[in-house]
Amino acid sequence: MSRFPAPLVSAVLVVLAGCDAWLNRERPFEVAFAAVACAALAVRRRYPMAVFLLGLPPTLFLSLAVLPFATLYTLAERYRNRLLLAVCAVASAAMGTLPWPLADYAHDEVPHTFIEFVYLVAMAAAPVFLGQLVQARRDVSLRLAEVEEARDHERRLHAQNMLARERAQLAREMHDVVSHQVSLIAVRSGALQVGTKDAEARQAARTIRELSVTTLDELRHMVTLLRISGGDINELTPQPTLGDLRRLIGSSGIEARLSGELPAQTAATVQRTIYRTVQEALTNVRKHAPGATAAIALWHDDAELGVTVTNTPPTRPTLSLPSARQGLVGLRERADLLQGTLESGPTADGGFEISLRVPRPA
Repeated sequence: MSRFPAPLVSAVLVVLAGCDAWLNRERPFEVAFAAVACAALAVRRRYPMAVFLLGLPPTLFLSLAVLPFATLYTLAERYRNRLLLAVCAVASAAMGTLPWPLADYAHDEVPHTFIEFVYLVAMAAAPVFLGQLVQARRDVSLRLAEVEEARDHERRLHAQNMLARERAQLAREMHDVVSHQVSLIAVRSGALQVGTKDAEARQAARTIRELSVTTLDELRHMVTLLRISGGDINELTPQPTLGDLRRLIGSSGIEARLSGELPAQTAATVQRTIYRTVQEALTNVRKHAPGATAAIALWHDDAELGVTVTNTPPTRPTLSLPSARQGLVGLRERADLLQGTLESGPTADGGFEISLRVPRPA
C-alpha cells in the first residue's frame, strides 16, 4: 500500500466503507452515523483512536466489515500497547454481536450470541495482527538501515585507523633510518669541510652539509605531519581535541546534550582520549539503543578530570548484533596509559553509562 499515494488510498477506503454501509442500510439515522464514520477514515492516520471510537456505533447499528477492519488495522499499525489493542478488538466484536434494537436481546438465543461473539473476535484479531506485523516490519527496516549506516561508519573508522597506523609506521621508519643516515652524511660532510685543505673539496663538503641539514628539516616536518595525521585519506588533519566534540555530536545522528568544561591547559593526549571515549559511546548508542538520547558531562576537580556519557533506554526494538567488544577494551587501554580508569555498565532505568577518570597533572 505504500506504493500508492496516501490520499488515493484514503479515498478508495472511504468509498468502499460507504458502499458497505449503503448495502446494509436500514434506518436513515443509522446511515447518517455510518456516513460520518466512513468520512472520518480520511483522517484515520492522524487520529486513529478517535476514528475507531467514532466507528463503534455504526457497527452496532449495521453489519459492517470494511469500517471496523480499517479502524482496527490503523490502530494496531500506530499503537504499541497490546492490551489496549486487545480491548479495542473485543469492544468492536461486542458492538457487532449486540442486537439492535437492544430490546430484541430478550428474544435472541444466548448460545447463538456467544458463537457470533467468538466469530467476530476472531475477525477483529485479523486486522490487529496485520497492523502489528506492518509495524514490526517498519521497525526492522529502520533498524537495518541504522545497522548499515553504523557498519559504514565503522568501516570508515577502520580505514582511517589503518591509515593512521601505516603513517605512524612510515614516520618511525623515516625517523629511525632515513634521518639517521642523513644525519651521518651531514656530520661526515662537516668533518670533511673542516679537515680538507682542497678548496674545491671544501666547497663540495659545505654544499653536501647544507643540503643534508635542509633535508633533515624537511624530514622532521614530514614526520610530524605523519604522526599527527589520521583523518581523511586525501588530506592530513590533526588529531581531534575537545574543540571537535560539538561537531562530533552534531554529526552522530543522536539527540545528545553536552555540558561542563575542562581546563584550557588539558594535555593533548587527555583531550584525544576523552574525544575517543565520547565517540565510542555515541557509536554504541546508535548500535544498541536505537531512539535513545545521550547526556555528555565534562567534569574536573582538584585531583581528577574526565567525562561521563549516559544514554536513556532504547525507544525502538533492538536486534541482537555480532560484536567483537573491542571498543571498550581499547578505551580501557587508553585510560591505563594515562593512569586513569574507565567504568561502564547499565543504569537503574535501563540505560547505559560510560565514565572516564584521568588524574590531573600537578
